Amino acid sequence: MGFAIAAAAKAAGWSVDLVSGPVALPEPAGVMLYPVVTAEDMLRQTDALFGPCDVLIMTAAVSDWRPKVMHPQKLKKDGVGLTVEFEPVPDILATLAQRRRPDQLLVGFAAETENVEANALAKLDRKGIDLVAANSVAGPDGAFGNELNRLILLGRDGFRQALGPAAKAVVAEQLIAALIARLAAPTR
Repeated sequence: MGFAIAAAAKAAGWSVDLVSGPVALPEPAGVMLYPVVTAEDMLRQTDALFGPCDVLIMTAAVSDWRPKVMHPQKLKKDGVGLTVEFEPVPDILATLAQRRRPDQLLVGFAAETENVEANALAKLDRKGIDLVAANSVAGPDGAFGNELNRLILLGRDGFRQALGPAAKAVVAEQLIAALIARLAAPTR
């Protein structure tokens, strides 16, 4: 979805920087791609680009947790169970939202498996962003690994707009059009 949004934003005339983890997708034409591997890499690169940006759209489904201890080599089976302790990864969107300019528009994504709108609204408030694009990733019709998507765009001001269901490229165009309309509104 992030690549589709980057392509739609570029087609709308925006200058686009795309920070992406490892994927098997072609780089969208005219978009500056910054490949990263870890959540820390993504935070560092996004943070470096954030200052002058007008609109930040975070579609990344960065894992919330990582193993606390990374072993330098394969752990062999020894017939005994293994317990893995996890720690949280940096919250990229919340970190950036804490130091945003008043004129920046911040849009996050909420990939949910249940209570999609309620969980998305809680994320919107918790992270201090302007809009959240909520979608379901549950079941065979979920957004991950599927060419179709549907979003519910929710705003802090009570704004609600359904996008799709349609191909991700079409939903991306609808999202960019909605953001352009919001940016053109006298007050956000």
